[in-house]
Amino acid sequence: MNAKQLSDVKAYLNKRFGTDGVTLKPRKVADSVEVYLNDEILGLLYIDDEDKDDISYDLNISILQQDLDDM
Repeated sequence: MNAKQLSDVKAYLNKRFGTDGVTLKPRKVADSVEVYLNDEILGLLYIDDEDKDDISYDLNISILQQDLDDM
Protein backbone atom coordinates (compact mmCIF):
# COMPACT_ATOMS: atom_id res chain seq x y z
CA MET A 1 0.00 0.00 0.00
CA ASN A 2 1.26 3.44 -0.82
CA ALA A 3 1.20 6.46 1.49
CA LYS A 4 -1.95 7.97 -0.08
CA GLN A 5 -3.88 4.71 0.28
CA LEU A 6 -2.80 4.38 3.91
CA SER A 7 -3.81 7.96 4.66
CA ASP A 8 -7.20 7.56 2.97
CA VAL A 9 -7.99 4.26 4.71
CA LYS A 10 -6.89 5.61 8.10
CA ALA A 11 -9.10 8.68 7.70
CA TYR A 12 -12.04 6.48 6.64
CA LEU A 13 -11.66 4.12 9.60
CA ASN A 14 -11.34 6.99 12.08
CA LYS A 15 -14.51 8.56 10.68
CA ARG A 16 -16.48 5.27 10.66
CA PHE A 17 -15.40 4.38 14.22
CA GLY A 18 -15.94 7.95 15.46
CA THR A 19 -12.43 8.30 16.84
CA ASP A 20 -8.97 9.59 16.08
CA GLY A 21 -7.44 6.50 17.70
CA VAL A 22 -6.95 4.33 14.60
CA THR A 23 -3.37 3.90 13.44
CA LEU A 24 -1.90 1.71 10.70
CA LYS A 25 1.47 0.04 11.10
CA PRO A 26 3.39 -1.64 8.28
CA ARG A 27 4.16 -5.35 8.23
CA LYS A 28 6.90 -7.26 6.47
CA VAL A 29 4.26 -8.32 3.94
CA ALA A 30 3.56 -5.49 1.47
CA ASP A 31 -0.12 -6.33 0.89
CA SER A 32 -1.26 -5.64 4.45
CA VAL A 33 -0.88 -3.48 7.55
CA GLU A 34 -1.73 -3.90 11.22
CA VAL A 35 -4.68 -1.82 12.42
CA TYR A 36 -4.53 -0.45 15.96
CA LEU A 37 -7.26 1.24 17.97
CA ASN A 38 -5.90 3.30 20.85
CA ASP A 39 -2.59 1.36 20.82
CA GLU A 40 -4.29 -2.07 20.92
CA ILE A 41 -4.17 -4.26 17.85
CA LEU A 42 -7.58 -4.49 16.21
CA GLY A 43 -6.79 -6.59 13.15
CA LEU A 44 -5.14 -6.78 9.76
CA LEU A 45 -6.02 -4.74 6.70
CA TYR A 46 -5.35 -6.25 3.28
CA ILE A 47 -5.46 -4.59 -0.12
CA ASP A 48 -6.81 -6.31 -3.22
CA ASP A 49 -5.39 -4.39 -6.16
CA GLU A 50 -5.10 -7.10 -8.81
CA ASP A 51 -7.54 -5.12 -10.95
CA LYS A 52 -6.19 -1.55 -10.87
CA ASP A 53 -9.65 -0.15 -11.66
CA ASP A 54 -11.32 -1.99 -8.77
CA ILE A 55 -9.23 -1.69 -5.59
CA SER A 56 -10.74 -2.95 -2.34
CA TYR A 57 -9.61 -3.31 1.25
CA ASP A 58 -10.40 -6.17 3.62
CA LEU A 59 -10.28 -5.62 7.39
CA ASN A 60 -9.97 -8.83 9.40
CA ILE A 61 -10.73 -8.50 13.10
CA SER A 62 -10.14 -11.37 15.51
CA ILE A 63 -12.08 -11.42 18.76
CA LEU A 64 -10.77 -13.78 21.42
CA GLN A 65 -13.21 -15.52 23.74
CA GLN A 66 -10.96 -14.43 26.60
CA ASP A 67 -11.59 -10.79 25.70
CA LEU A 68 -15.35 -11.40 25.80
CA ASP A 69 -15.06 -13.18 29.15
CA ASP A 70 -13.14 -10.21 30.59
CA MET A 71 -15.99 -7.77 29.85
